[in-house]
Amino acid sequence: MKFTRVALLGLLLTTVLAPGCQSFLDKEPLGTTTQDNLFKDPTNAVQAINAVYDVAAWDQGPKWGDPSGEYVPQTYEWMFGDLMTDDSEKGGSSPSDFLPLIELKSWNIPPSNGPVTTLWVHSFTGIARANTVINNVDAGTIDAALKARLKGEALFLRAYFYFNLVKGFGGVPLFEKTPTPTEAPNVTRATIAQTYAFIEKDLKEAATLLPEKSAYPAADLGRATKGAAIGYLARAIMYQLGTVNGNNHTWQEVYDLTSTIINSGQYSLLANYAAIHQDIGENSSESLFEIQFGSSNDTYGPISIGTTNNIFQNNRRTFGYGFNNPTQNLVDEFESNDPRLEVTVIKNNDIVLGVLNPVDLTQNATGYFNRKAAILAPNAPESGPQNIRKLRYADILLMKAEAAAQLNRSAEAVTLVNQVRQRARMSTRPPGTRLGTLSYDPANTPAGTLPDLSPGLSGQALLNAIWHERRVEFGEESLRLWDLIRTGRYMATLLPDVRGRAMSHLAMESSVNPFPLLPISLNDAQSWKLPQNPGY
Repeated sequence: MKFTRVALLGLLLTTVLAPGCQSFLDKEPLGTTTQDNLFKDPTNAVQAINAVYDVAAWDQGPKWGDPSGEYVPQTYEWMFGDLMTDDSEKGGSSPSDFLPLIELKSWNIPPSNGPVTTLWVHSFTGIARANTVINNVDAGTIDAALKARLKGEALFLRAYFYFNLVKGFGGVPLFEKTPTPTEAPNVTRATIAQTYAFIEKDLKEAATLLPEKSAYPAADLGRATKGAAIGYLARAIMYQLGTVNGNNHTWQEVYDLTSTIINSGQYSLLANYAAIHQDIGENSSESLFEIQFGSSNDTYGPISIGTTNNIFQNNRRTFGYGFNNPTQNLVDEFESNDPRLEVTVIKNNDIVLGVLNPVDLTQNATGYFNRKAAILAPNAPESGPQNIRKLRYADILLMKAEAAAQLNRSAEAVTLVNQVRQRARMSTRPPGTRLGTLSYDPANTPAGTLPDLSPGLSGQALLNAIWHERRVEFGEESLRLWDLIRTGRYMATLLPDVRGRAMSHLAMESSVNPFPLLPISLNDAQSWKLPQNPGY
């Protein structure tokens, strides 16, 4: 069971942060719920935090706060984390389908690019809503324990939105409260290090306020937890270690944070890898954080409790649009007989969830589709109910393994990686590999598949093995771009002309590894008087 996201009307009307449209900032909310009484009632207070989660689930929709009703198009993390790497090609109905994805893939990105603009707009909308909770909940009269939890959830979500921004855009304006009309045009960009410091502060405070996962009742599974806050803190530090490390972090911090999660006893690897992305795997023992979705008949836009994520990635011969096609390069990364390969990709004439999936190469770039996003056709194409996994326990194990390897604790690193490999080789086939069935058939994996790493493995060979394990374990889960960037391998994966364009957009701050930045939406850069990123 998962909690229901609710968009509270008063909150919608008072916490939208849309640059260039400042009149909303000084309007009184309509209806009876206001910021003055929002946190005097526990139902309203919970709806307030649910409205922050709601933004994290938005695929597309109106640009909130814009009186002209500007519509922002689709954005999904796979458009960056998978598509802009060697793991994925665009796909779609033809090579020219969906120009903004071609722009992303080729690093020929104008400031008007739709997915980039939507990422910026939705992130700041979520930050504004989180600030409403953070800045008002302490004065409320609701139960103290609920008050602390809601503030912790809001701090976690504000950090989540800012983490998505800093990875793509670099340093951004930092808002601890909604700016007044006179303040809005005079905001400034923080540095990358300052933005990360802000994120870390929020995550550390969130970790002190949030309960462990086991403390939530079933109806609240999916909410932010202490483990999620600590996990994202480890992820943010690990990313800084390979990019702009202006906050002087160390691998010991990543090691200690991931150890805290492991020692909490709150999480474990789901026994069957093939079930992770299925209904049975939602909010499972492996899940530290995932975006919650449900079934509905709503169509496009933020009003939906479902997602369009699935329709964009599913086979055009079934019910999808056919984007985000896994590459042969990714397929070749899997070791012989690794059950995770079949769980990750669909090839021609595979049976998926009991349905035949022919791959039409006139509507596919590689011959493969992403099986992790495959679902049965929902009630409405825009209402996919599948949760999107954002942080799994396997990632905690592999982050600690990488930290251990960097700290010359090679044997410990090997043991951690082997836990992930051992689970993988015990996986069944994905559900529904026979027509008309949804059963998990045995994979009949041959003996000797995915052998344990050698206890003596160390140095660069061990790091290479960990990076390999991350690629196949999290294939098509939108982590590839950030792993390549933070380990200094990204530029080498790009074609020469694409690399040249990416190099023209490099972050200017001193960095362990060079990395390119996305453009800030032209309207927002001008309205907020922000300096544009290099090369745009």
